[in-house]
Amino acid sequence: MGREASEKPAYEILAIITLKEKRVMGGKQLSLLAENEEEQKAMTQDIAKAMKADVVQMKNGDYLVVRV
Repeated sequence: MGREASEKPAYEILAIITLKEKRVMGGKQLSLLAENEEEQKAMTQDIAKAMKADVVQMKNGDYLVVRV
């Protein structure tokens, strides 16, 4: 069953960490551009730990830091 349009999502995207400059957009979430995969993973882990949040790796390689 789908979610009603008026319902608030059960999660909050806190940050997106990407290697592609085109994917850094505005919005409520923190958007970060990493120089390489090693930096991207480290930034993601540090942010998730500091915010007590979960990490999701998308198929395109970007990471989302989300709080459920």
